[in-house]
Amino acid sequence: MSEAIRQLEPSAVWNRFADLNAVPRPSKKEGKVIQFMLDFGEKLGLDTFKDKVGNVIIRKPATLGMEDRKTVTIQSHLDMVHQKNSGTNFDFEKEGIRMLISEDWVIAEGTTLGADNGLGVAAIMAILESDSIPHPPVEALFTIDEETGMTGAMGLEAGVLQGQILLNLDTEEDDEIDIGCAGGLDVTANGVYKKHAVMDNARAYNISVKGLNGGHSGMDIHRGLGNANKIMNRILFEATTSFGIQLAEIDGGGLRNAIPRESFATLVVSSDKEQDFKIAMEQWINTLKVEFAEVDPALEITITPTELPGKVMDPEDQQRILRAIYAAWNGVYTMSTSIAGLVESSNNIARVLVGDGKITISCLTRSSVESSKADLANTLKAVFELAGYAVKFSGSYPGWRPNPDSEILKVLSSQYKTLFQEEPRVVACHAGLECGILGQHYPEMDMISIGPTIEGAHSPDERLSIPSVQKFWKFLKAVLENTPKNQD
Repeated sequence: MSEAIRQLEPSAVWNRFADLNAVPRPSKKEGKVIQFMLDFGEKLGLDTFKDKVGNVIIRKPATLGMEDRKTVTIQSHLDMVHQKNSGTNFDFEKEGIRMLISEDWVIAEGTTLGADNGLGVAAIMAILESDSIPHPPVEALFTIDEETGMTGAMGLEAGVLQGQILLNLDTEEDDEIDIGCAGGLDVTANGVYKKHAVMDNARAYNISVKGLNGGHSGMDIHRGLGNANKIMNRILFEATTSFGIQLAEIDGGGLRNAIPRESFATLVVSSDKEQDFKIAMEQWINTLKVEFAEVDPALEITITPTELPGKVMDPEDQQRILRAIYAAWNGVYTMSTSIAGLVESSNNIARVLVGDGKITISCLTRSSVESSKADLANTLKAVFELAGYAVKFSGSYPGWRPNPDSEILKVLSSQYKTLFQEEPRVVACHAGLECGILGQHYPEMDMISIGPTIEGAHSPDERLSIPSVQKFWKFLKAVLENTPKNQD
């Protein structure tokens, strides 16, 4: 499948992307791709090493005549979100991504594509191996575990990097120059529940919520996309209120940084209410499909008979969890008052797991303002603690404060206008980029972020624009050729 990808232009980038996507690289299991990058740098004869947490650094001297330019650290992350459709048979730890061309896009067969941030990695690799692209002294920084905690960026020690400018290649719109991003915090609620006997003369059903678009829990949070965990909770809440159902288990969502696309639950209903329950379910399903028709037209909710479970939740525990999830904030919380149209803070109820007497609810809270992030996290904590659950905050990482007077921003803006005869969009984003963390280690480093157009990141609908890669590559080369000189 990768052979068609290798024929695309610019071939230097697409070939490296195909090479990279042949290597399994799910977050927290990057051993193979780390070795792949070490072998790549060493084969080129470049200064190549791995730091104590697993980040790979490769240094390349300036091309002739550009030795007096500032050193540029070009950075992308090695790991990828591992999401697949429920009907797709794929092992992210053993298999390479199966890529396809669909009109002007590159997609994957039933899985995430890994363009986030694999295309950035591929572009850096193409720069490192080129003998014809003018560039200043460059330092490639390939970080690990960006998608599930940014532990690579967090573990990078001060003094390792030599760059004065950081060029992050993890932005997902080719007309944007990113100068700021949101920070994040994991909010996890854990609890237990008492098991209860199944009612007499009962019927059991499996409920499934599928077909949602999902997407990036930062970049897509403002779109009003359906969250499978919230939709399932609405169904279970109505069924409990109207028909006194008993809940056996819930398994919804997955990765913390992906808007959940699927949720599954098992419930029990009294046989004398079964017909009315099924009629009501059809009405609720139709109502939800109409509600989400514009943003999630493929929403599919099914109800199928199943065997009676051994135990169900205690009624009081069941009421507590359904009310807690109903009350827990999901989606945009506040909008920025300083940057028009920018989401300031949001929350994604990413995972709901109920079974075997245990409850876990996992959220990712984002904000470009630390105080707002804390406010939203405490809002969630209050809801979950009122339900009797223990709440843990973890994985906190800072946002990246915009610097509109950045020297490298002036270079990028000028080059973009020259190349494409229009002004770029200078923005801050609601995603979590590693720039905020790296800026803590290297506060004097001038930082910027660019990238090609990627849609549907963090979902199996992820796709990468072929014309956009051509535009991005042209822009990246121009930026490197016009980086500022060192001050005497």
